[in-house]
Amino acid sequence: MMQQSCITLIANDPARVDPLAIDQLHATARLDGISRVVGLPDLHAGNGIAVGAAFWSENLIYPHLVGSDIGCGMALWETDLALRKFKLGAAERKLHDLDTPWQGDSQGALIAADLPAAMADPSLGTIGGGNHFVELQRVEEVADSERFDELELDRDRLWMMVHSGSRGLGHAILTTHAAKHGSAGLKADQPDGLAYLARHDQALNWAMLNRRIIAGRFAEKLGFEGRCVLDICHNSVTPHQGGWLHRKGAAPADRGLVAIPGSRGDFSYLVEPLADRADVALHSLAHGAGRKWSRKDAHARLSRRYRPAELERTELGSRVICEDRRLIFEEAPQAYKDIGGVIGDLHDAGLIRVIALLRPLLSYKTRRV
Repeated sequence: MMQQSCITLIANDPARVDPLAIDQLHATARLDGISRVVGLPDLHAGNGIAVGAAFWSENLIYPHLVGSDIGCGMALWETDLALRKFKLGAAERKLHDLDTPWQGDSQGALIAADLPAAMADPSLGTIGGGNHFVELQRVEEVADSERFDELELDRDRLWMMVHSGSRGLGHAILTTHAAKHGSAGLKADQPDGLAYLARHDQALNWAMLNRRIIAGRFAEKLGFEGRCVLDICHNSVTPHQGGWLHRKGAAPADRGLVAIPGSRGDFSYLVEPLADRADVALHSLAHGAGRKWSRKDAHARLSRRYRPAELERTELGSRVICEDRRLIFEEAPQAYKDIGGVIGDLHDAGLIRVIALLRPLLSYKTRRV
């Protein structure tokens, strides 16, 4: 772990962190009112703002530090389908018509989630692009049997991870803010700050509803039910210790269990945050493996070496449904850091207890209609 001025970097080997991401942390630390900055082990350069980071301000809110996908996050479901009954080939064949608009009662679902019916949108219940996905998984290893059993989790069930956000809603909120304020901060108790926070909180709830609907669509296709073990947001600003905690690609360490996914060709980890040293990392954790290559670099490197069909199978034997010929290269496992190293950094910093490893079986990103 490295600490410099107000910046803390959670990494066993800081020299391996992308220098551009470090520069972006320093740039953010110079913003008015930003008192603490934390870079997590999945830290990588973003569009002007480092991803895999948390920022604390005493009295100002910075919407651009949250970004355009407000409420993007991860939900993990334990299904009632026994592993012995799960047939990979059959599941792959059944997963169609999931990129099209949800045919359910959008307005009713929004009202039930305490959201205005007017927020109904064709994107509700869809995964979206980029690094969003739904992944079917199995428990590969239980690292803490006592805690696993206390949580009443089941080793012999199919699991499902849903990664998505607020779709175009978050982008519209940020665009509206930027048109008026640029990248300036807002005072949380002033009209513009209160208005942003209200829209932000609606986007958080919309994103969580979106993940529930997505999970329901997959469950209906595959004939199972399940229970949501966790649902956490990676992009948000929340009250924290008398100020405002911005998370940009950072999982909360103050909301219970956390799922930290690897790439689609690697394991995911179910972890429990530890309270003793949580403040060192601003009560935040890595939200995934973190990119090793940009999307542009990943496409350039991998499209010369592989055919798309070769990336539809992983070294772990899992399958990938991604019929976007560019996205399958941009989101290939090779473009991501080693998730084991990320988890190791968090563990060595005293931030987590690993409960279980989850093996990918089938990763769904997009299918042509």
